[in-house]
Amino acid sequence: MISFSQFLQKLAPDASNILSSRLKKSDYCSLDLSINNTDLNFEMLQFSSLLETYIWNRMKSKNAQVAYGGYLEPRGIYQRSIHFNQQDPDNERNIHLGMDLWIEAETPIFTPLDAEVHSFRNNLNYGDYGPTIILKHEVEGIKFYTLYGHLSLTSISSLEVGQCFKKGALIATLGDATVNGDYPPHLHFQIIKDIGEFKGDYPGVSSKNDLTFFAQNCPDPNLLLNIY
Repeated sequence: MISFSQFLQKLAPDASNILSSRLKKSDYCSLDLSINNTDLNFEMLQFSSLLETYIWNRMKSKNAQVAYGGYLEPRGIYQRSIHFNQQDPDNERNIHLGMDLWIEAETPIFTPLDAEVHSFRNNLNYGDYGPTIILKHEVEGIKFYTLYGHLSLTSISSLEVGQCFKKGALIATLGDATVNGDYPPHLHFQIIKDIGEFKGDYPGVSSKNDLTFFAQNCPDPNLLLNIY
């Protein structure tokens, strides 16, 4: 039996682009928002407008339309919100579990595979996802889920649980900092093997103590997206 990661790789060649199908691999550039990036200063991590300028300048310097990155990346930006922080450093949630795709607000988002709406919610904590959609997929008898965070409010205004989408269908648009948890516009995309009892939400950031479980339950999104 193949592993879940191998299964995702098997699906990748036939999966649709979650952004525009016109985008090529050369239109993407990597983005490091980790604690190891010395170009990021305190103010950038506190004010989304300054971080947005940094990201857009990075994209412009690489002649890119989209910046990507973040899987298992330890980040300092979560220290601004009590939603992620605890006094014990080992329980502080600062390791990112999805892939971020940084691009303009109102960018259309598409489902990579046939899907059913599992759940959705506007997650309103400071630094949280904002409007979020979770899709359920079943391929060759295997069920798994994909999460789309930092969306526009209109993305969930008329959505229904159980609603079905064909591969490549429009499911949402991106939100801006006023609704997406106060971040520069981007999509948080995450694959979830077993969602448990979560609805409309699932941890997108892990502590060191919980990382072994979450890294196994939420494999690298690039296995399916095949961006790099």
